[in-house]
This record gives sequence, C-alpha cells and structure tokens, in this order.
Amino acid sequence: MPIDAARLRAGLVRPAGPFATLDVVASTGSTNADLREALVAGAADRTVLIAEEQTAGLGRRGRTWVSPSGAGVYCSVLFRPEGVPFAALGSLASVAGLALMDLTRELDVAAVLKWPNDVLAAAGSGKLAGILAEASSSDEPSAILGIGINVSPAREPARPGPGGLAPSSLAELGANTTDHTEISRLLLTFLHRRESAWLAAAGDLGAAGLLDEYRAHCATLGQQVRVVVASGQDLVGTAVDLDRTGALVVATADGDRRTIFAGDVVHLRPVAG
Repeated sequence: MPIDAARLRAGLVRPAGPFATLDVVASTGSTNADLREALVAGAADRTVLIAEEQTAGLGRRGRTWVSPSGAGVYCSVLFRPEGVPFAALGSLASVAGLALMDLTRELDVAAVLKWPNDVLAAAGSGKLAGILAEASSSDEPSAILGIGINVSPAREPARPGPGGLAPSSLAELGANTTDHTEISRLLLTFLHRRESAWLAAAGDLGAAGLLDEYRAHCATLGQQVRVVVASGQDLVGTAVDLDRTGALVVATADGDRRTIFAGDVVHLRPVAG
C-alpha cells in the first residue's frame, strides 16, 4: 500500500506534531538532494520528505543506496538546530541510529548499530538500514538527515556494501508490521524524541544521555576492525570506544589510539575476552 501522507500529517505536522511540513512522493532521484535544494530555498526546520522510490539514492562517500519501489521507506529531514555548533552536526547520525534502535525494538526485530551509519540484523547476517547526515555551513547551522530502511526484500538483489554485508529486511526478520505508513510514523516519532534531547544539549551526545546508549547498541565496539579513511589508507586495530562527538576510537597493535571521525569500517572479528 502507498504511504498515507494525510495520516502522517495528521499526527506529526504542526500544530498536532513537531514537524513543519511532510510530503510523500512516489519517486524521486534522492530525498537528500531534494532537501538540499529546499534548504537553499528557505525551507523550515523539520521539513520532511519521504519517497516510495529513489532512482539515485545516496549513501556515504557518493555510493548508491538501492531504493526500489515498494521495498523500503526512504526519508529525509531538514534540521536547522539553533544553538548547535557546526562541528556537532555530524553526531545527528548517532541520534538517527538510536531512533532506528527504538524502531526495531518496537517492531520486535533484533538489530544492532555498526559505526558510523548502519543498522544490522543482530545476528550479523545483513544490513537493515543506512543513515546519511549532511551538514551545511550556510548562515545558520543546518543538516539533512537521510534514512533508508529495507522493509521487504527487493526483487533484484543489491550488491553487498563494504565488508560484504548483504541487505536484509524487516520482513525477513519477523517484524510485527511491514506497513510503510506505520513504520514512517514510528520512525519520525522516535527521531523527534531523540533529536529533541540532542538539541537541548546543544548537540553534545554525552550531555544528552545518548552516548552510553549508543555504546550499548554498537556492535563495532570490541571488534577488530579495518577502517578505510578519506585518504584511502587502511587502519587496522580494535574499536575500543566512542568519544563525546560519536567518533570511533581505535587502538592499534603498537599501542596508539586513533580517533576516527569518518571512514568505512569492516568488522574483522570480535576480540577475545
């Protein structure tokens, strides 16, 4: 069934809810790209765009996010978080990760977070959702948060991402509903709750009480990992912690600790003990 925009607006758009506007489109290139244009045009804080299909969906580092019609929920939200410094905008990806943990728990699906922007089946068998946070350095802090959720298996198999993770879906993991409207409603409800705490703490995950929760859900911690950073170099070590901004702390074999703000992470194996 198509996503019911009227039902979503009735409960989520002002004055009934926290969002400024909410639109649903049958197909678009990329919801994040559309909201980047809307940002330039002056769109309000908490503008929401949901697509039934993306023909040019975006992942991290310019990758494609496969977004076929009927298989998922593809949602972007424009935030203008007053009082949050530009350097803290990237931690919105962690906020979204926790909202997705709330969602999967509500749907009776066992899932975990993979730093920095993935949600995996708890058994490690596949990728359920991805997050793309894009900060803008315009006159005021702003960010576009994109979330793609695999609700049902796609007709055509997608190419595995970094580390060989194949896609999985809520339906395959026994979700108690696969109704796209209800999943969209729950996602936005949980995202609002998490973002409100983050905003009240001026983007500080620790002060917002979100950092320890993220650590608890993050399957990357305790893993031996290979991180491919922007320079293209590989860093191999043990993921030992997250700092207050949500950056990953990796301990290398020579005893150094490196803080990674962005990069592709491949889980190699859990560290014994």
